[in-house]
Amino acid sequence: MKIRGLALFALVTALAVLCVPACGSRVGLKDLDGSAGQGGTGATDGGTVGCGDGSCRSGESCTSCPEDCGLCANCGDGSCQSDESCASCPDDCGLCQTCGDGSCNGGETCFSCVADCGTCSKCQDGLCDEKTETCLTCAPDCGPCEKCGDGTCSAANNETCFTCPDDCGICPGCGDGACKGTENCASCSKDCGVCSVCGNGKCESTQFETCTNCPKDCDECTLKNCFQIVSCALGCVQLNKDPPEFSVSCVANCVSQGWADVQFFVDEALSCAFLTLDELSNCDGNPFTCLQNSSCGPQLTACLGATC
Repeated sequence: MKIRGLALFALVTALAVLCVPACGSRVGLKDLDGSAGQGGTGATDGGTVGCGDGSCRSGESCTSCPEDCGLCANCGDGSCQSDESCASCPDDCGLCQTCGDGSCNGGETCFSCVADCGTCSKCQDGLCDEKTETCLTCAPDCGPCEKCGDGTCSAANNETCFTCPDDCGICPGCGDGACKGTENCASCSKDCGVCSVCGNGKCESTQFETCTNCPKDCDECTLKNCFQIVSCALGCVQLNKDPPEFSVSCVANCVSQGWADVQFFVDEALSCAFLTLDELSNCDGNPFTCLQNSSCGPQLTACLGATC
């Protein structure tokens, strides 16, 4: 069983050595028809005419159009006040009853029901605007709400398959390979990918941003030596699994951060390591030391001598 995983791992690492810095993480999330899963604006979404155009006009207010005028002062304090509603402050008042039925109607807007109406136009730019966005109204930018991820799918905390797939499971249709409808990176990463946005000033390492694909946020990579790269790559492998489990992107990121000569010798050393994975799995010491003391010692010695 381990040999099959080993062969795949060897192939992945060989490809990883060829990797060069990519164009970076996504700048916007588009579905297949280019709609990005965003809701429209205006009365068709149940809001006032012009609501959602980014300008708080006459007749609009924080209660009638929070996406333009910003959240009311007491929205977010945990208590649904008399001047709040599920439409103006779902964080305090909860999602409206019709939210989640698949149709953007009944007074719903991109602010009050992302699941039915899609995200508002400013959402998914990588910046959480605390004046108009919250974890519930724009999870792609603001992240999941505090209780999401505790293992319990709680309706009282506004958790659904859309707002908190970690606790509630993914929604029907998510996982079919197409980012469509109102799906976004927060509600369906399986189809829409990660929420990191290169250029927003945050190195979002949990969202796969690195110095390799986004030096603008994560700073320029410091080229690594053989010891650092091999140790990094071995750290991507769960040797206690049968067959071993590993992260393709983790290995690729490790190997790509070396000089050409170093990458060549890293490839030699790791290719040998994959053929002795059973031996490494049974070693109780540090994986690098175990590799050094294995039959791959000569390849590792050559690798450690590479300087450019």
